Amino acid sequence: MQVETRKPAKTAKSKMTMDEKLNALRAGVLGSNDGILTVVGVLFSVAAATTNSFTIFIAGLSDLLACAFSMASGEYASVSTQKDTEKAAVAKEEQLLQTNFAEEVQVVQQYYMDKGVTAATALAIAQDLMAKKPLETIVDVKYDIKLGHYMNPWDAAFASLFSAAAGGIFPLAAITLLPDTIKWPGTILAVCISVALTGYLSAKLGKGNVKVAVIRNILVGIITIIIHYGIGKLF
Repeated sequence: MQVETRKPAKTAKSKMTMDEKLNALRAGVLGSNDGILTVVGVLFSVAAATTNSFTIFIAGLSDLLACAFSMASGEYASVSTQKDTEKAAVAKEEQLLQTNFAEEVQVVQQYYMDKGVTAATALAIAQDLMAKKPLETIVDVKYDIKLGHYMNPWDAAFASLFSAAAGGIFPLAAITLLPDTIKWPGTILAVCISVALTGYLSAKLGKGNVKVAVIRNILVGIITIIIHYGIGKLF
């Protein structure tokens, strides 16, 4: 059965959906957290082995840049793969609409029946939706994909790049700029505040337990400091 599918309006593609915004925010929070922990790990490892402030600064700065670009490239590759997968699913459904339209209608009917709608009502809904917006309906039902709105890998990459750099700058600035008398406690405090903030934001975005997320991140930050400082002293 030949079915005419509607193409999404161009204006819809230009708007960032809530999923895309949340994906960019998620990448930003994770990037910031990784930036903090990787930079502080290098800082404490090097600072335990040498007291030369310039050496510590260069080591921390190099790791900050490496971490930022690594996070950005990783997010770009991950989201690009997700986008390609979504596009492949849409292409598959376009073909199925041409060759197995009746089965596609049944899928939509079953979707609404699973939600508690009677078979007759579900069939009426499915037939109506598939007559008006077949491709949009089927990809939403099967894959939870909003037609024309794909995750943007560049948004995730830049969010990770800048957030990882911003997260790493805080402990780097603390250990580099603070006076020697308060350098260590000041840097540890800066790390704890930073990871507590990322824990809070990640919990809010994921609708999780804020207290647990903050405490967990602080403990991870402290453990990171202890491990890397110990390695620096050992070697």
